[in-house]
Formats: sequence, structure tokens, C-alpha cells
Amino acid sequence: MTGKLEKMLILAFETSEDAENGGQPEAKDKFEALINPETYTLDYKVKTSDGQGQGTSSAQAKFEYTLPEELSFEFLFDNTGIIDGKPNPDGVFDDVNHFRQMLTGYQGASHEPYHLKLVWGNLIFKGRAVELSINYKLFNPNGQPIRAVAKVRFKGSIEEKKRALQEDKSSPDLTHVRKVKAGDTLPLMCQRIYGDPKYYLQVAKANGLGNFRHLVPGTDLVFPPLR
Repeated sequence: MTGKLEKMLILAFETSEDAENGGQPEAKDKFEALINPETYTLDYKVKTSDGQGQGTSSAQAKFEYTLPEELSFEFLFDNTGIIDGKPNPDGVFDDVNHFRQMLTGYQGASHEPYHLKLVWGNLIFKGRAVELSINYKLFNPNGQPIRAVAKVRFKGSIEEKKRALQEDKSSPDLTHVRKVKAGDTLPLMCQRIYGDPKYYLQVAKANGLGNFRHLVPGTDLVFPPLR
């Protein structure tokens, strides 16, 4: 251990895949906190629906989907010199503006704001800034702000390929599309998806297969939901 204080770092990337795999060398922009936040809050939520019938006393909340996690905290900007011994008469406006542009500014190359990765200790959070408010607190004699607090809320995101792997939706009540591989048979594929090979005739009908015993490798087959 070096004893060096680790500062919160925000890295900006053009794509979610870059944010997933990239580090400082690949980042389009970055921001290092002057002072680490005292606290941060992580929110985890799920969307449910009650579906309570008329005249009933209660109903079980039914799961619909998981909402993206959210991260919120405050950043301090200070050019008074009290913190680092380096007073700056130009104030904090340029630093705050750079911070704002990196988090919420429209980027011409990607036609959207940056994808962000926040790194601090064991926290690695990937997502987008969805809310930013800036409170200017102290001013020099020229009216330039020399201290500000930025309140930020981020919404988590995940690179699309990784999201699909994590969800691994194999439920029989969902529609699936599978590519035929050498050696596949329709009953075998039904066993993998539905947990039962007996639905092969329904799948053959859904795909208009005249001869389900001879599947062509590379063909995409649709496996409809079971009712």
C-alpha cells in the first residue's frame, strides 16, 4: 500500500461497449474529484403491478421487470485555496462547465451524451448522468464563483451483449429464435427451450416446416411461447 488517497474518477466514452471494457487510455474525457464524496447512495428498484380485482381485499405484487440501478452523490468544487493551498482567482466556473459538458453535453461524433464509468475503491458504476444541479456558494469580489456543489444522479446501464447473457431468458413463455446447428433435431431443440420434446409439431407448424426430420444447419427457427 502506498498510502496515497484514491480520488473518485469519472471516465467518458462514446459507446456503452467502450465504457464496459475501456480504461483511462481509451476514455474521451475524464474528471477527478478534488474531494471524494462523503457519502453516495445506490438505489435498486423493481417494477411491479398489483392487478387487484374489484371487491378484493389485497393482491400479490407481480414482478414486471428490474429497473436500472441509480447512483447519486455530491461533488465539491473549490478554488479558495483552503483545501489544496492553490487559490485560483478565476473561480470554479470553467471546472464546473467542463464537468457539466462531460456529463450531459451533446457529443457531435456519437449524437448523444457520453457513456460514463465511475471508479472509486470497490465501486465501478457504468451508466449515464440523468440529473445535475449546481449550487454556487462563494464568490470573489469580481462576482466569480469560487466554490460550488454539484448534485448528480446517474442511471446504470449495461452493454447490450452482456445484458443478454446475464438475463439468459430461457423461459417457455417467451418467443425464442435459435439457429440450427449440425446434429440438431426439432425434439432436441424443444427439450432445450421448453424442457419437453413433445412440442416439436407445434414448432414445425409455426415455422412452416414440411419435413421437420431434416433441419438445415444455419437456419433460424422460431420457438413461440407456450400457452
